[in-house]
Amino acid sequence: MNPFKTNIAEAVHALVDAVPAGKLEALLEVPPNPAMGDYSMPCFKLSKVLRKAPAAIAGELAAALADKPPAGFSRVEAVNGYLNFRLDPAALAETVIRSVREAGGRYGASGVGEGKTVVIDYSSPNIAKPFHVGHLRSTVIGQALANIHRFLGFRVIGVNHLGDWGTQFGKQIVAYKKWGDRDEVEKLGVRELVRLYVKFHQEAEAHPELEDEARAEFVKLERGDPEAKRLWQWFVDISLRQFNKIYDLLGVRFDYHLGESFYIDRSRDVVKELQDKGLLAEDEGALIVRLDEWNMPPALIIKKDGATLYHTRDIAAALYRKETYRFDKCIYVTDYAQNLHFAQWFKVIELMGYDWAGQLVHVPFGRVSLEGEGFSTRKGNAVWLEDVLEQAIEKTLAIINEKNPGLENKEEVARQVGVGAVIFNDLSASRIKDVVFSWETALNFDGETGPYVQYTHARACSVLRRAAETFGDGGDGGFDPALLAEEEARALLKDMLAFPEKVHQAMEKLEPSIVSRHLIDLAQSFNRFYHEHPIVVEDDALRKARLALVSAAASVLKTGLALIGLAAPEKI
Repeated sequence: MNPFKTNIAEAVHALVDAVPAGKLEALLEVPPNPAMGDYSMPCFKLSKVLRKAPAAIAGELAAALADKPPAGFSRVEAVNGYLNFRLDPAALAETVIRSVREAGGRYGASGVGEGKTVVIDYSSPNIAKPFHVGHLRSTVIGQALANIHRFLGFRVIGVNHLGDWGTQFGKQIVAYKKWGDRDEVEKLGVRELVRLYVKFHQEAEAHPELEDEARAEFVKLERGDPEAKRLWQWFVDISLRQFNKIYDLLGVRFDYHLGESFYIDRSRDVVKELQDKGLLAEDEGALIVRLDEWNMPPALIIKKDGATLYHTRDIAAALYRKETYRFDKCIYVTDYAQNLHFAQWFKVIELMGYDWAGQLVHVPFGRVSLEGEGFSTRKGNAVWLEDVLEQAIEKTLAIINEKNPGLENKEEVARQVGVGAVIFNDLSASRIKDVVFSWETALNFDGETGPYVQYTHARACSVLRRAAETFGDGGDGGFDPALLAEEEARALLKDMLAFPEKVHQAMEKLEPSIVSRHLIDLAQSFNRFYHEHPIVVEDDALRKARLALVSAAASVLKTGLALIGLAAPEKI
């Protein structure tokens, strides 16, 4: 993946054949102080094998490599038990720029996932409920993971596991019948359905008998009552229309929209299988799988009234996905409040005797709150994601109209940058961190943000256009790599060199923020180079070298932005 690391490992392995080259490569670190070198091998980790002090090991290896450093390196030094390597600037520039040119938009891609299938379950909003900012996290984390896995050769199947079943639909039906108007629902969509749902809960506080009516309506729905099914399907269709509008804005795509209702019939087979395998126990009329041995509460499979639950439907969904898609990994992107839920039914799958239970992976993320409080549809305190996206687009358009009013396709650029700001704001920090939603943060375009990275890409494209107009150079011709030895150029090249490893780490750790943070580093490195060194200069050789660097940086920025779901406008 990194040819320079491989060269170090092979050179050291030739001197220390007791340690495999792969293990030596895994030991390599990037020193915190660049003055120490570009890569460092801590020799104390070799002491046990070589039976020598780290300083002695480092000294001997440095002496052996002094006259003939690994390919691509100019110097090897021993410092306090570390073996430090300094890259040759020309080799660094030649290798990185050539690699980016040859790969184009596939720089950093690999075939590590070839022949493997990954199912990713993400977004999963509830039908007839607000698509609020709390749903953004699952949606954009899941989409980024899907993009990254596809980029690395996996066959990816994205599934939107819609919340389209449960007693809330009995409440929705009652609310619509009592206070709803068809024309208003068609006109206002989910917002009107939510208004009716909130009204139901407000009225139920004074008239608790409404809860009984709701349960009765849901029983009718479960039994296939034509009117109940017609209303339910109408609610689903209205919700999907609004959801798809948001998915289009976010650039999110699914292979399948399969809600919980799809697994109702299959849940009965799950119950029978659990019974046949002796895993079910009765508890006050309900059916459970006891998990005391694993220090977990029991998994509730069937309620007292005979209805299935989330556990039942999730088990049915996993069995269906394994049979249908033959996955090697099935990833579930939900907030960490569901950790116990997933641990329980993953264990039930294992107890059922399925050896692929270990292929089920929960990817938890921090919760989103509104000034410290959770979102609640019944209380009506949700911030609609559609409103956030629209305001971000409006703010971006206002900035464009102020600073660059003649920009072509400015409405489309405003959409790309505004939506990008919201997505990047979510993906820039570790996914496990809690997020307190604020309009100010979500619409902030300054600092380490998506618009900053997008603007950096546009700046690079602007330099290339100016060079093409003035000198006919496009940054894709021959160049002298020795002319890219400045500290700022080397820093930018090293960030580009690290990009494939960062993408692979993001896949392994299921952490898109690794890519997001690296894009910030890359953008900052580019801007330091841009400010310190004129690019479109008269000197032909120097101009061509610097343009080659700018062109490569623009390409890597565009690739990285696409992986996390952001567009890369060429003009802003």
